[in-house]
Amino acid sequence: MKKLKDWVNETKEKKTKPNDQNQKQQQQEKPSKPSDKTPIKLNVKESISYIKEKLGQSSDIITREFLAGENGSYKIAIVYTDGLADKTFVQDFILKTLMIDIRKAELDQSFSSTLDAPDLLERFSISTGDMKRVYDYEATFEHVLSGDTAIFIEGYALCFVVSSRGWEDRGIQEPSSQTVVRGPKDGFTETLRTNTALLRRKIKDENLWFEEMKIGRKTKTDIAIAYLNGVADKKIIDELRHRLKKIDIDGILESGYIEEMIQDETYTPFPTVYNTERPDTIAAGILEGRIAILVDGTPFALLVPALFIQFFQASEDYYQRSDIGTLIRLLRYFSFFLSLLVPSVYIAVTTFHQEMLPTTLLTNLSQQREGAPFPAFVEAIMMEVTFEILREAGIRMPRAVGSAISIVGALVLGQAAVEAGIVSAAMVIVVSLTAISSFVAPNFNMAISTRILRFGFMALAASFGLFGIILGLIMMVVHLCSLRSFGIPYLSPVAPFNLNGQEDTMIRKPHWALSFRPRLISQKNITREQTEAPKPPKNRSKQSEKESKGEG
Repeated sequence: MKKLKDWVNETKEKKTKPNDQNQKQQQQEKPSKPSDKTPIKLNVKESISYIKEKLGQSSDIITREFLAGENGSYKIAIVYTDGLADKTFVQDFILKTLMIDIRKAELDQSFSSTLDAPDLLERFSISTGDMKRVYDYEATFEHVLSGDTAIFIEGYALCFVVSSRGWEDRGIQEPSSQTVVRGPKDGFTETLRTNTALLRRKIKDENLWFEEMKIGRKTKTDIAIAYLNGVADKKIIDELRHRLKKIDIDGILESGYIEEMIQDETYTPFPTVYNTERPDTIAAGILEGRIAILVDGTPFALLVPALFIQFFQASEDYYQRSDIGTLIRLLRYFSFFLSLLVPSVYIAVTTFHQEMLPTTLLTNLSQQREGAPFPAFVEAIMMEVTFEILREAGIRMPRAVGSAISIVGALVLGQAAVEAGIVSAAMVIVVSLTAISSFVAPNFNMAISTRILRFGFMALAASFGLFGIILGLIMMVVHLCSLRSFGIPYLSPVAPFNLNGQEDTMIRKPHWALSFRPRLISQKNITREQTEAPKPPKNRSKQSEKESKGEG
């Protein structure tokens, strides 16, 4: 208490006139305001009336006016949004301190003579960490509608905003879109601060930086970009900031809005921005030098730059042994080509290149197709469209009946179509194999791209046979080579070829051999680890064995 009084005495000596002090303090703290911003009024009742009028007398906007101080010398009002602000916090740490702590502070006459109401409230009353002064109504609305509490004081053209956000949110659960057998079971939620905390738990490094901004004229959605300073490429960070600041839209309701507006190429079936709801996947990308984008209100985070090979990699590849991870990864690439080419190859062979089939198989196919009224291309189109409808119906239906409808519907329709003579049994097998292969892709976006391209390859096969398929593959590879993700070639490190990058592309080397980060993504600090292969201990001599036995 003695030290506190000494500080008050020092304040007296430096203190100027009250009006001059208020004017000087406002000049120092008050930022330069554009002409379209409305300054806060001196009268508390007028401020409350203005806020209620602008917010349409909304029932969830709670206001409270009261007197504080030893003799009720301060007229104060608070404003917060019911459902977004924590009522217990407002009651215990704002209302209680304003009504009681100011009175305690005023018991010493030196306080009332040296400090004005804002200083008294800021330094001796409100016991919260996040508190700042605001001088216009537009900023006040933004804070109040985000869950903060605004405090107005009679006679001062300012208000305090105190962080009191405490809305209900979904707890941390296992991700539903990307499941793993071995690995962390936690997933992102719809709350931005929870998501940043999940990343902090995995990367406890001072170089993990978060930059926040608001996007959306109406929604004012909180966006956070996360990167590892000193590892991420500064040019890519600047380019991402530039693209985000260019977004001018009414609202951002999901990260898909951001994904579509920052991607390099619009007219392409291939995704150039990676999305996931797994914190370990985002943390691994950040450690490689990539940049994460977290959006408030959605559990799906974005990761840039995104390369073609990244969509065939799963976090579980790194939790299993390297040989197992490599086998599973090669299986994904094989399944990608199966889901892309099996229907078109079947159409091409049965229509143009029957001589490629063994005689027995050709005879069986001919007998099956003898009563089929449509060519192979029409059969494939009918079955593929039917399966796509069943798949979408299974997704949109309630979970209890969705899977049953998709499986039973496919079996019943397939068997009924064969018995009715509309399609051949071989075509049902081809379409089923294609559908199963498409589910192997760990990322849903790449599976959708395969579904789109499949119809194009089927048309080329029906028109030109295997030559059409080869032509389509050449066109697809050329298109992939032309794509960029934030300036990084989409097919790297395959094209352009980088030898060091092959250690984690088609195959995955053991962790002790993954020495470098992707070279095109991280231009500096590319050394990830410097370790040697584990070696078993050397065999002990017979003498030492005897000694150890003797000691035992």
